[in-house]
Amino acid sequence: MRRPPPRGPGTDRQTLLVRRLLAGGLGLLLVILLFVAIKSCRDSARKDSFRNYVRDVGSLVQESDQESNSLFQLLSKPGGRSPLELQTAVNTSQSDAAKLVDRAKNLDHPGELDSAQRYFVESLEFRRDGLGGIARELRTALGDQGHAEATGRIAVTMRDFLASDVIYDERFLPHLVGPVKSEGLLRDVTIPRSRFLPDLQWLRPTVVAQRINAIRSGAGSGPASPGLHGTALAGVIVKPSGKSLSQAGATDIQLSPRLSFDVTFSNGGENEERDVTVRLTITGAGKPIVREQSLPSIKPGEQKTVTIPLAAAPPTGRPVKIVVEIKPVPGEKKVDNNKATYPAIFTR
Repeated sequence: MRRPPPRGPGTDRQTLLVRRLLAGGLGLLLVILLFVAIKSCRDSARKDSFRNYVRDVGSLVQESDQESNSLFQLLSKPGGRSPLELQTAVNTSQSDAAKLVDRAKNLDHPGELDSAQRYFVESLEFRRDGLGGIARELRTALGDQGHAEATGRIAVTMRDFLASDVIYDERFLPHLVGPVKSEGLLRDVTIPRSRFLPDLQWLRPTVVAQRINAIRSGAGSGPASPGLHGTALAGVIVKPSGKSLSQAGATDIQLSPRLSFDVTFSNGGENEERDVTVRLTITGAGKPIVREQSLPSIKPGEQKTVTIPLAAAPPTGRPVKIVVEIKPVPGEKKVDNNKATYPAIFTR
């Protein structure tokens, strides 16, 4: 009878327990690492969704601001275009604005930005509706029959643009900035600013009537009329603080969501000036900030104020120069009183 082969040394219970514990520990570690990896991927995708949304909004806003520039350029300086050409241009802008609304509705966004998304779409809808109202009334306003009533309805339609800007500033931006800040992404993204109505003067029926009547009569497209022409800068006040900018020393300006500059100037000539452009430039730290606003008209000897909102946040704690310039009007020869440079420091 053959003997069974000899067995090796047996594995005791303690060794088996240690091995099982090691195997269990390695399995648990793999599970933890897998969980961390999945969470990291989800967090990264989540942050990317915030970044992509802000970027997409910025792209749509840029197109909307271009529509604003085109519209008010047409109303201020038609450049000899016929009523039909003006009508076609506004119709095109309205169609483009409607497409922007459709694109905005389809923006992908995280759930935390549901409210922001709703207000953003609503803001663009007001812009679309405002352009649609102008498109409907413009042909009549430029014609011979019923032009006064149509012009009045265009002035009322300008309120849609104001409503759009209020919703954008007071509703959309807070509901966007809050969640973006909670994600720690404020330094990673550029919050898009936007203002469709370039100047509150456009809310005044008399101003709208002046511009429409100027287009009907063909005024403003030829050479400067005879006589003295010229404007002069009177002063600049920071809002909401009420501080006056000074050339003698740096003005301390505290940042505010409603920060703007009231630029006052006068018409020292003998002619009514139209489409006067006011430019404000901030230089000295980072990328220069340039903002412009236009005034539809100013009569001889009259003094008016143009409000320029500061859409972009300027650098803080660093000396800057604020250059304010009233652009020369046609026929103006004396321009040394049109421009001033003010030192300033923005603080939080």
